[in-house]
Amino acid sequence: MKANQHILITGTTGFVGSALLPALSQHHQTRPITRTEFGDLLPTTDYTAALTHADVVIHLAARVHVMQDTATDPLAAFRNTNTAGTLNLARQAAAAGVRSFIFLSSIKVNGEHTTASNPFTTDDTHIPTDSYGISKYEAEQGLRELAVQTGMEVVIIRPPLVYGPGVKANFLSMMRWLHKGIPLPLGAIHNQRSLVALDNLVDLITTCIDHPAAANQTFLVSDGEDLSTTELLQRLSHALGKPARLLPIPQSWLETALTLVGKRAIAQRLCGNLQVDISKTRDLLGWTPPLSVDEALRQTAQAYLQNQR
Repeated sequence: MKANQHILITGTTGFVGSALLPALSQHHQTRPITRTEFGDLLPTTDYTAALTHADVVIHLAARVHVMQDTATDPLAAFRNTNTAGTLNLARQAAAAGVRSFIFLSSIKVNGEHTTASNPFTTDDTHIPTDSYGISKYEAEQGLRELAVQTGMEVVIIRPPLVYGPGVKANFLSMMRWLHKGIPLPLGAIHNQRSLVALDNLVDLITTCIDHPAAANQTFLVSDGEDLSTTELLQRLSHALGKPARLLPIPQSWLETALTLVGKRAIAQRLCGNLQVDISKTRDLLGWTPPLSVDEALRQTAQAYLQNQR
């Protein structure tokens, strides 16, 4: 990696950004773009002061996917931040002479689920089904057009669920249940899902900063090992030093029960497939996930246990 580049990073207080910033600061001059200094990520925000001398912009900030959205028009709200806000930053970056713009998108651009033995690839027809995925897809399209118009290199990375030390939301809830020994009806799930450890995602972003083959490419990322929900819970329990109390309820029963109580989306995430093919990422960049699933789960569990003390 070329050292001492000027790198701007948005979203540095978020889960990914809080790990990426210190990793890059060891070798580069980093400049976080914070809400305190610049306000929200809007189509009208002026980033001129931050873009001076910048070589690379890494754009992580976004209006994130939420389960219970209270916005009157969720799609308009997501587009305002994730599409128009992103393209506003990218246009200003291109005008300032930034060499490369790295955009953290989402696997939701591809869709919500895969069929058996047919993982997502970057060549798929994209079928985002929710407002978040649509806004990210439209941002990607705009960034590609901007790259052609201006010559600024654009790199797009689409991660699935990201986990690691400090993870929140559903993954944290799972750890709490397992740590408390709560029996879960998830002992007979035979799906396959791709995940990515935080350190693996940070490593790929870092690789894309100056890899000559990364320019104007889209990459999928994962740990390189897909797990069923049952396997994930078993291995996470082992990392926590707890027995996995998983009841072998038939998957079809669980899906039916959750659908009947209006939780079809939860049933899809627990029982459905979502696999990504990272062969392009491996082949084009010579990249291999540096952290194994078990080591990443161990680090995640260790951080959780330390926080409980």
